[in-house]
Amino acid sequence: MKSAWYGRVALYLAAAVVVVISVFPFIYAVSTSLKTGSALFESTLWPNTVTLDNYISLFTLAEQPFGRHILNSIMVSVLVVSLSLFIGVTASYALGRINFKGRGLLLTAVLAVSMFPQVAVLAGMFELIRFLGLYNKAIGLVLPYMIFTLPFTVWVLTTFMKQLPKELEEAAIMDGCGPWRIIKDVFMPLLWPALVSTGLLAFIAAWNEFLFALTFVLDNNERTVPVSISLISGASKYDIPWGNIMAASVLVTIPLLGLVLAFQKKIVSGLTAGAVKG
Repeated sequence: MKSAWYGRVALYLAAAVVVVISVFPFIYAVSTSLKTGSALFESTLWPNTVTLDNYISLFTLAEQPFGRHILNSIMVSVLVVSLSLFIGVTASYALGRINFKGRGLLLTAVLAVSMFPQVAVLAGMFELIRFLGLYNKAIGLVLPYMIFTLPFTVWVLTTFMKQLPKELEEAAIMDGCGPWRIIKDVFMPLLWPALVSTGLLAFIAAWNEFLFALTFVLDNNERTVPVSISLISGASKYDIPWGNIMAASVLVTIPLLGLVLAFQKKIVSGLTAGAVKG
C-alpha cells in the first residue's frame, strides 16, 4: 500500500512540474505584456500597475499593420487545413480501403516526405512559387505549408480509415453509393476525431511557420504574424520593445490554447486511433 501511495504522490509531483514548466512561460509573457517603461525590468512577476498600452500600440503602429498580419495568418492557416483535410480524406480512402500494388510503399513515401528539413526544399520551392506567380503573396504560402501538413494528415487518416468496419462500405455499395458518397455520408461522420486532431495540428504548423513566410513574402502587408513579431522594433536600434513583443505573443497564442482546450478529447482519441487493435 505504501509503495502505491508513494507512486501516486510521485506521479502528481511529476505532473505538477510539467504543468509549471509548460505554463510559466505563458504567464511570464502575459505579465510582461502588461508592463511598460521601467516596470519591464522589475523582478516581480505580476506588475504593480496593469496597462494595456502594449496591446493598443500593436494596432496603431503604421509601420507594422499587426491586425492585417493576423488576418493573413488566419486566411493561410484555414486554407491549409481545408485543403489538407480534403486531400487527406480522399487519399486515405484510396490508401486505406483499396488494395493495389505498392500501397505500403506509397504510404511510406508519403510519410518520408515530412522528414525533409525546410532548408532542403527551400531553393526548389522558391523557384516553384515564383514560377506560379505567388511570390510576395500571403496566399502563396499555402502550397509550401501543405508539404509538411499533408503527409501527417494522410498517415493519421489512413490509419483511422483502415479501422472502419468493412460491412458499412459493403452495405453502402449495395445501396448504389459511389466512392465519393461513401466517403461523405458513411465515413466522414466516423472520422471526426481524426479530422479534428490532424486539422488542429495542421493549423498550428501553418500558424507558427516562420522560415517560408520570411523567405517568400517581402511585402509588409502580406506578412504573417510570426514574421511580424520578429520585425517589431523599438525607437532606436538599442531599444528592444519587450512589452510589444510579449503582447503580440500572447495574442497569437490565445487562439491556439482555445482550440486545444475546446477539442482536447477528440484530439486524444484521434491521435490514439490505430494504436491498439482489438
